[in-house]
Amino acid sequence: MLTLPFSSSPHNALQNPRLPVQSRPFAAFNCKGVRLTIPSHCYTARGDHTTGGPAVALKTADVATLGNLCVDLVLNVPELPPASFLQRKAYMERLAASPPDKKYWEAGGNCNMAIAAKRLGLCCITIGHLGNEIYGEFLLDVLHDEGIDTVGMNEDTDVCDNASASYETLLCWVLVDPLQRHGFCSRADFSKEPAFSWMRKLSKEVKMGIRKSKILFCNGYGFDELSPSLITSALDYAVEVGTSVFFDPGPRGKSLSVGTPEQQKALGQFLTMSDVLLLTSDEAESLTGIGNPILAGQELLRKGVRTKWVIVKMGSKGSILISMSSIACAPAFKVNVIDTVGCGDSFVAAIAFGFIHKLPAVNTLAIANAVGAATAMGCGAGRNVANLKRVIEIMKASNLNEDDKFWNELFVDDIDAQQIMFLSRTAINGSSNRLHLVALQEVVSESLWNLETAWMKGVVPS
Repeated sequence: MLTLPFSSSPHNALQNPRLPVQSRPFAAFNCKGVRLTIPSHCYTARGDHTTGGPAVALKTADVATLGNLCVDLVLNVPELPPASFLQRKAYMERLAASPPDKKYWEAGGNCNMAIAAKRLGLCCITIGHLGNEIYGEFLLDVLHDEGIDTVGMNEDTDVCDNASASYETLLCWVLVDPLQRHGFCSRADFSKEPAFSWMRKLSKEVKMGIRKSKILFCNGYGFDELSPSLITSALDYAVEVGTSVFFDPGPRGKSLSVGTPEQQKALGQFLTMSDVLLLTSDEAESLTGIGNPILAGQELLRKGVRTKWVIVKMGSKGSILISMSSIACAPAFKVNVIDTVGCGDSFVAAIAFGFIHKLPAVNTLAIANAVGAATAMGCGAGRNVANLKRVIEIMKASNLNEDDKFWNELFVDDIDAQQIMFLSRTAINGSSNRLHLVALQEVVSESLWNLETAWMKGVVPS
């Protein structure tokens, strides 16, 4: 049992079929001439407008992702790549010399978040560069089949006619050794410049995609492809047009914090100007120097200018949502973990779902934990991320990983919060000025209704 006193606080759908996109496409083109589309109208989760200044636009999509569109090439290998830079580069070049069979290809990067979000009933746009080759066509087909529209990041045609590798779809080799440990490598790992450094400005089509979306999702891997100035111009434009910004620095956060002056400045802008920050506990500690994830999240929140939520992901322990008025904590669901690739991306999709639908913080975390867990039960990411059927099964099973010792150690005396909400299967009588137990069964009941209702509204216009 948790040792702090509590007061109890009240608080069947099938897997999504692949659905046709309910929109009239607006044509856009990437620099190789691949025809891409964004919806001119899409039924979004909660109305068509968002609040903000006079520049706020009509919002006809729920989520847009920026950059990081890649094809994962998933291979079993006898051992992971060597640590040294030159040996890793030679290792990747040997792999690239003979591309694997298509059965080993999978959509990767921000495709994971977009696919998971779409399966939760959100209207999604992916913004990024795809080459005019078999890998670009593969990603377009996967996204189209999932009901996700794509906006090509284009550039001047005289530049884009160059046939060099810098204009090809980015590939990520996902290597799995006999112990199921993962290694990742791509050409972006071996260049001082971003993979698409030739791209210098946002096109009008990209700006339209940002303007018409409620959320713009960016992550640290975007800096592998796009220049800091280009990524921050997307952030600035999103703020200007009233689009909420989600930022997950990921493992790149640490290197960006000690990178070039431009990278450090861009990271600082995202950490202060994003509406929602998402980090693992290790990443939060790396950026703040604070080991307690709650205190680290509060530090990021204090430094933020527009920050509304800081989400700390803690894997099998659960997750925390920190706002100015409260802290919400949700233990993870126990499942049979097969592969953790894509779990964090899927988790983000569910946080976007809760943000858009204005769900209670604990409900948002419970859904996100279930979506992440559902992805962990599959093998690989892309089309293997969580589906709604499995998410519902996990929530109905309600098998929480309740580690009271772990959570008690986080609830230190100097935590500054008006209220701490904690998700638990057990209702305990008692009272506390700050700490409240939220009944899991009520959260599950409410969340299942939210998921099913939202998904149905995404199919049939309200």
